[in-house]
Amino acid sequence: MSDCAKGSGAAAYGRVLLKLSGAAFKGPEVFGLHWGTVNGIAAELKEVVRSGAAIAVVVGGGNIWRGKEAAEQGMERTAADYAGMIATIINALALQEALESIDVDTRVQTAIEMREVAEPFIRRRATRHLEKGRIVIFGAGTGNPYFTSDTAGVLRAIEIGADVIMKATDVDGVYDSDPQSNPDATMLAELTYLDALNQSLGVMDATAISLAKDNNLPIIVFNLNKTGNICRAVAGEKIGTLVS
Repeated sequence: MSDCAKGSGAAAYGRVLLKLSGAAFKGPEVFGLHWGTVNGIAAELKEVVRSGAAIAVVVGGGNIWRGKEAAEQGMERTAADYAGMIATIINALALQEALESIDVDTRVQTAIEMREVAEPFIRRRATRHLEKGRIVIFGAGTGNPYFTSDTAGVLRAIEIGADVIMKATDVDGVYDSDPQSNPDATMLAELTYLDALNQSLGVMDATAISLAKDNNLPIIVFNLNKTGNICRAVAGEKIGTLVS
């Protein structure tokens, strides 16, 4: 167990943006939310705060809705994407509830205005929350169709001055080929932004990687399914893949 997981060591990064896909919320289920999984993520995030790091989270909504797939079935793409943004708010509220149930002060900010359930995204307010030790959860992506939650994650990371964006996945890092179909696939400990773009390695979409490259924002890709990995990544342990 890492120092972060023990709540005793100093974090290697002062401010972190964690990108959670919708799939992170469904756990062993095929669809929707698995509450035990959400509680497990919340417990690790609490330890990150105890380590002294400021952390914000961008959530996806693919466990509930995938706009691109709906569009492929005939739904108008813009409407389908907006429905996907609303799905991210469900995940954001669930994570907020899990965090606050263990006494972690949390705020949800959304790129689509819905004042009854969340604050509108205001960069200065988000930064102030982080300075006060609160976890900020960003929902509704960028607020625009045709942009992924990965792009939203990089954008928010830059806006809040994060030192790194950490993308949690269901594999150990970035591989030179699909590890689920190729048992001989090799995990890459480090690669450049250009490698990620030119080789289409599936780190993030091209817009997100290009935005990270232009702003010198490091990307760490790691396995969320291994307990303690969020803490290990924040503590600076060499896990997953570093894109820089």
